[in-house]
Amino acid sequence: MKRIPFTLAVLYCFFLISGRVYGIGERTINFGAASSWELIEKRQGITEELLIRPHPVLVLAGDNAGYKSLDLYLSFNEARPLNFADSTGRYDITVSPQLSAASAPWSRVGAGSALFAEANIAGLERSSERGLTRGGEPLVLKPHANALFAPGSRIRDFSIEFWLYPLNLENGEQVLSWASSMSDGRGGYIQQRIQCVAARSRLQWAFDNFFLSPGYSARGEGRSINITLTGPLLLNRTWSHHLIRFDADIGLLEYLVDGRLEALEYSSSTGREGGEVYTPVVGEDSRLVLGSRFSGMMDEFRIFSAYLEKPLLAKYPENGGRVETRALDLGCANSRVLKIEAFGGRTYNNAGVIRNEYAGKAALSFSDHSEIKFFIRTGNNPYRWSAWVPVSPGTELPVLRGRYVQIAADFYPSADGETSPYLSEFRVVYDPAEPPLPPTQLSAVAKDGAVELSWRNSPSKDVSGYLVYYGTARGEYFGDHAILESRKSVSPIDVGGRTTVRIDGLNNGTLYYFSVAAYNRPAGSEEPAYGQDGAVVFPEPGEFSREAAARPLQRFTEGF
Repeated sequence: MKRIPFTLAVLYCFFLISGRVYGIGERTINFGAASSWELIEKRQGITEELLIRPHPVLVLAGDNAGYKSLDLYLSFNEARPLNFADSTGRYDITVSPQLSAASAPWSRVGAGSALFAEANIAGLERSSERGLTRGGEPLVLKPHANALFAPGSRIRDFSIEFWLYPLNLENGEQVLSWASSMSDGRGGYIQQRIQCVAARSRLQWAFDNFFLSPGYSARGEGRSINITLTGPLLLNRTWSHHLIRFDADIGLLEYLVDGRLEALEYSSSTGREGGEVYTPVVGEDSRLVLGSRFSGMMDEFRIFSAYLEKPLLAKYPENGGRVETRALDLGCANSRVLKIEAFGGRTYNNAGVIRNEYAGKAALSFSDHSEIKFFIRTGNNPYRWSAWVPVSPGTELPVLRGRYVQIAADFYPSADGETSPYLSEFRVVYDPAEPPLPPTQLSAVAKDGAVELSWRNSPSKDVSGYLVYYGTARGEYFGDHAILESRKSVSPIDVGGRTTVRIDGLNNGTLYYFSVAAYNRPAGSEEPAYGQDGAVVFPEPGEFSREAAARPLQRFTEGF
């Protein structure tokens, strides 16, 4: 017999260590880990990441696509190169076997990036796809008629930006190439080009016959101007941001790397501010090629029909992201949410090396100010909620009751926008507040225009009172004319904690059926509670007792 307490103690310690011990009757709802994230209903700026933990985690998506004047956008988040697409729908894409995909967390932003040539990055799995382009052209973009670079377009302001991760930048590597042809008015053509080529560990931009004088026509009238811009030294195996932008009002062409201005020129007749401004005119057979003779990754490639004032250089947006669960049914009205538990950490790229700091079961708030804030709201109706209440994981909650609960989590990046918190598992611990058992031994005694009812108490603890149901058909308790203590009472009648009651106002000669149910009214609730229509809202009752029937009859006095 002495072994039994010892065995129970061992089992208790085991479950305590595993984090699965809760109070008697308490239950949990699990999210994430092996339970997946299917209970998450709304996601804003949040994605699931596969490579951080053994199971998918929720992490900031880092997708900064919310620009105005967007003409082309390649996020490279589609996992397979053949699925890469321009989200604006203005450009068609074809790919070759040279093009592969790198998944997060290797990508700079979002779920993936383009991986060019025979790139060999430790930890990356290369997944080649059969494509349609000619050799040497990994990715080709052909504009539709509504695109900025469509044949015949006269372009004013424009910007081109992307993230680049070179493996070993060598002379002649070509990151970007745009080509078109323009009539010279004598039966021939002049070639128009934009090229971004590596030279001495720098990127050099060359604009040949792209900027034309205002009077230029298909007859060859007018002039063109060539411009070259050179950037700073670039580090291999490091992400850098590149932006070319043009202001047509003053003819200013600028090259920025990581947000710093590195080179500028004027497309004017004087070569400086002032004079006649030359602007871009697109010729025939316009096509853009990315990654030809380049080894490395590219991410978030965009073209704008505007001068981009301020690029977003942080990996994750400052306003972060948010998730909300669907309405979770706890099974019983007035169930109490006891606490929430969160498991997770943070992820960041340190000098090209992906870091994962798992914090485990914690508040998920870090020294670099990346954090996840949690909120909860409850209600007995999935369409009527209490206000959102901020909660801290692992701490006992104030009294929050309802049949339904909803959880929200706000994800915030670090102060520099380079670190994202992640959520790997989440739990809601609650007491279902199951309704009490029905009372027993219900009896009904007929009286003149009334019935006297009596029963024995429900065997459940903490019973707050009883509801009496009545009607004129078996199992159908829709009575509406009874009187209790001089007050008309519609079924069900709240009789409080009494176990005997006289129901008056009944019709003699009519057979009435009765049943009683117990209820628990949670501490702190109004008594009684009223709905928006003014009707009494009863606590959710337990099961009905057995049914009792009685037929009121008029009593005649002796000698009548």
